[in-house]
Amino acid sequence: MSTQSDIPFVPSKEYLAREKRFYDAVALTKPDRVPVASLAAFFVTRYSGLTNAEAMSDYEKTAKAWLSSTKKLNWDMAPPPFTMFPSPVMEKLGLRTFVWPGKHLSENLPYQFVEKEYMLADEYDELLANPSDFVIRKVLPRMAESLEPLGLLPPLHWLSSGYTIIMFLASMVGVPPVKNMLQKLIEVGDEMNKFNAAQAKLIQELASAGYPLITFAFAQAPFDWISDNLRGMRGSMLDIYRQPDKLLAAIDLFTPFAIQSAIGAAKTSGITRIFIPLHRGAGGFMSNEQFEKFYWPSLRTLILELIKEGLLPMPFFEGDYTSRLPYLAELPRGKVLGHFDVVDLVKAKKMIGDIMCFWGNIPAQMLVTGNPSQIKDYVKHLIDIFGDNGGLILDGSVDGIPPESKPENVEAIMEAAVEYGTYS
Repeated sequence: MSTQSDIPFVPSKEYLAREKRFYDAVALTKPDRVPVASLAAFFVTRYSGLTNAEAMSDYEKTAKAWLSSTKKLNWDMAPPPFTMFPSPVMEKLGLRTFVWPGKHLSENLPYQFVEKEYMLADEYDELLANPSDFVIRKVLPRMAESLEPLGLLPPLHWLSSGYTIIMFLASMVGVPPVKNMLQKLIEVGDEMNKFNAAQAKLIQELASAGYPLITFAFAQAPFDWISDNLRGMRGSMLDIYRQPDKLLAAIDLFTPFAIQSAIGAAKTSGITRIFIPLHRGAGGFMSNEQFEKFYWPSLRTLILELIKEGLLPMPFFEGDYTSRLPYLAELPRGKVLGHFDVVDLVKAKKMIGDIMCFWGNIPAQMLVTGNPSQIKDYVKHLIDIFGDNGGLILDGSVDGIPPESKPENVEAIMEAAVEYGTYS
């Protein structure tokens, strides 16, 4: 989906000032004020009175709420609306990889990913031999009810001739299950077009109001790609011990794809900031030795290649990354924006404070159950630690701002940024 209109966008002074403030902090150059930028999703819509179920199903209401909340909160970057998945699309697909509010969950719970071994332990060889064929004929039918007929296809390499196109493929699309699937996919495409159009309009309206969108493209660490989407946490962790060579081969296979898909999305959108949610790399999931072998090399390659393309990698270090700080110190100075959930703040400042801008990490529990005074004290604490070189951007810890956060606590973040974080 392109975020560009036919009319060239001319950024306002407010837009440019917010963007400069953000990039000054990333480059470890003191901005005029500590920026506030969040990955918040459901909080933004809840703040404007929508339930989570409404936010995922009514694209126009969601866009209006997003714009209204962004203006009221007055953050320096608008949060990314693409994290608000369209539930009608998931419904039409018969998606098995998610449960969502209004169908499986109560209307104000967030959607949840359904983790499963969508690739079995003995299927690595099939994946490695022909990844496209394996994903299309094996993985997708397991992930979505509407895509089950893909499992009826023969190996895709067998279709690579003019004879088989005539004799098999043309006949195959007339088989009732396949024909029904194609008709369903047309409905899915029509619904997705509505969602994309609403998002494109929203992004343009945000920009016209002076708010840059913090990110549009995202990437996954190659280990997470396999663990999240194919093997599940249990399966991938067992693979570390039972079939490490095949796991590493799959990581190597997916690394170039992760790089190119992120670059392509950035070029399409024109937004050069790449969000990278990290799931399995935290200290509670694997040892440093395992991190160094299975996780860090491909993640580092991904980050460095994005930097070479002139993009800004924004890894979201979910979980405790204190033990990983020595690895993060290997990254180039002022080229990465790290969003932190749990980390020893003093150690982070000592080890990466002159390498990477610190983004986060106001505790979720404080935003939900605390009070504005506590929020302001914590923000001041962050500024006292990281503000000397300007390398700080404020946000909550987990998923940006929890949807259950008290509005007055969230509003206190910007108030504290102005009160304690104005440099000039």
